[in-house]
Amino acid sequence: MTNAYKQLLEGSVTLVIGLALWLFAGDIELPVVELPKIGVVMMCWGGAQLLYGSYLGAAGQRSKG
Repeated sequence: MTNAYKQLLEGSVTLVIGLALWLFAGDIELPVVELPKIGVVMMCWGGAQLLYGSYLGAAGQRSKG
């Protein structure tokens, strides 16, 4: 498993979990944090991982070709 593939996989899973929290966890109340806000942060982090994985994949193909 290459580093680019690992970043893409981890980023997509993080993005999907963040989206689920943002959409469906609005009714759950925790004393310290709000789950929809954590979902937005996770979506941003997952998107950044997807971009970085895409960059690694493109850079790896450029150096091989």
